[in-house]
Amino acid sequence: MNSPFRGLGVALATPFAAAGHVDTNALVRLVRHVTGGGADFLVALGSTGEAATLDESERDLVVATVRENAGPTPVVVGAGSSSTAQAIAWCKRARSLGAHGSLVVVPPYVKPSQSGLVAHFRAIAEATPDLPLVLYNVPSRTGTNMLPATVQQLWSSPNIVAIKESSGDLQQIARIAADLPPGRTLLAGDDALALPSIAVGADGLISVAGNVVPAVMRDLVAAARAGAILKARRLHTTLLPLFEALFVEPNPIPVKAALAWLRIAEPMLRLPLQTASLITHERLANALRAVNTAIEQGTANG
Repeated sequence: MNSPFRGLGVALATPFAAAGHVDTNALVRLVRHVTGGGADFLVALGSTGEAATLDESERDLVVATVRENAGPTPVVVGAGSSSTAQAIAWCKRARSLGAHGSLVVVPPYVKPSQSGLVAHFRAIAEATPDLPLVLYNVPSRTGTNMLPATVQQLWSSPNIVAIKESSGDLQQIARIAADLPPGRTLLAGDDALALPSIAVGADGLISVAGNVVPAVMRDLVAAARAGAILKARRLHTTLLPLFEALFVEPNPIPVKAALAWLRIAEPMLRLPLQTASLITHERLANALRAVNTAIEQGTANG
C-alpha cells in the first residue's frame, strides 16, 4: 500500500456554536474554504480539531459533515488514543464512515516505551489492514518522542503509509527522511518548519495555517516540493508572522480567533481551553492584513 497523502493537508478546526454544540454550518464553510484553496487532503479530529473534547456522536457528526462536503479531496480522521483498543475501534469507525485514512498519534499520558509503540501501532495496523494509517509524533503533547529507529521498524506494516512528524527536531526529521522506504511519506507537522522539512526530504505538510490561508499554504508547499527555493523562501517569509501568531497561545485557540476574523466560525472553544486574548486577536489581525497585502501587491510569490 503506497501513501496517497502528499502535498498540503489541513488539520481542520472543529467550530462550536455559542451554545457549545458542533456548528455544522460553520464546519461546511471551513471545509469549502480549505478545499477551495487547493488542499490536497483534509484531517478531521486531530489536535486542532479538539477531538479530545468530543463524544462519540459528535465525532461521527464531524466526520460525516467533512466527508459530505470535501468532494474528491481525501479525508483522514484522527483516531489516536492512550488505549490501543480504543484507537482500533476509532480507526474501524472512521473506515465505516468513509475515511480515506486515519491519523494515529503516539499514545498520550501513558508514556510507553519504544517497543510499546511498535506493539501499539502494529496492533492497530493488523486490526485495520485496508485502512491507510498516518503515524503522528508530537512529543510536546504526548510526553513521548517516537524515535527514527522505531519509525523504521513500523514501515514493515503494509498499511502504515506516512508519518506526521511534529518533534520540531530537524535532525530527527532528516533521519526519518533518509531512511524512508519507497511508497511511504514523511509529512511536516509544523507550519514554520514546512520549508526546511521538505528541503531534507518531507513530501508535504499537515498544516494549521491552512485553515486560514489555504491557497498561500498550497503555494508554499508546492514551491518547496518543486525545488523553487527562492519562491518558497519569499512565501515562508511572508507567512512567518502568521505562523508565529497562530501559536502564541495553545493550538487551536489562535486559529479559532483567526476563523472568527474571517467570519467562517465563532471563536468558541471547550474548557479547559478559553478564547484568545485581545493581544492575540490583534496580532492575528495584523498578520492576516500583512499576508493579504503581500498577495494583493504580488510580493508574496515574487
